[in-house]
Amino acid sequence: MKAILGRKIGMTQVFTEDGNVVPVTVIESGEMVVVQKKTEEKDGYNAIQVGFGDIKLKNVNKPKKGHFDKANVEPKRFLKEFRVDNIDDYEVGQKIGVDIFQPGEKVDVTGISKGKGFQGVIKRHGHARGDMSHGSKFHRLRGSLGASAGVGKVVKGMKAHGHMGNKKVTVLNLEVVRVDADKNVILLKGAVPGPKKGLIKIREAVRK
Repeated sequence: MKAILGRKIGMTQVFTEDGNVVPVTVIESGEMVVVQKKTEEKDGYNAIQVGFGDIKLKNVNKPKKGHFDKANVEPKRFLKEFRVDNIDDYEVGQKIGVDIFQPGEKVDVTGISKGKGFQGVIKRHGHARGDMSHGSKFHRLRGSLGASAGVGKVVKGMKAHGHMGNKKVTVLNLEVVRVDADKNVILLKGAVPGPKKGLIKIREAVRK
């Protein structure tokens, strides 16, 4: 499983060789470093733990600092795990960059969507509003919650107002448009979840 971590820079557009305009999301990915190897014999599964993102040494607590010192790597802001098939292909301290992907490949992108706070059912679920005039007292409320006295409670899963956004979202089968290994930048066709500077995980597509 090929995968990297990066930060969303923003969106722009590029021209292909045949003159078509393609909307792309720019993702900056400084080199990841392998911090730990997990094996099926010891941990029950094969995976690598990788570190990503710079952080000041004063902001690293002692347990994490000891973890990085054991691997003999510089402390990183984020620690993530990736399942792998062959753990022998990786070594602690190994660096992984954007050059593992090539233009034209399909990838799945995961990020945390933008938080929109507490919202009503019209914005959150797309409900229709009531009349705004002629004495109507029903404008932007949620409406009936369903069950009568026979049930006597609100059924689970009912759409209502509440916290919107700030959830883990995965977009499948985005195309890699360009890869710039010198600048550690990868361009993906279309939009990806999350705000600017948000953490993004890119992995090879599982449903090609």
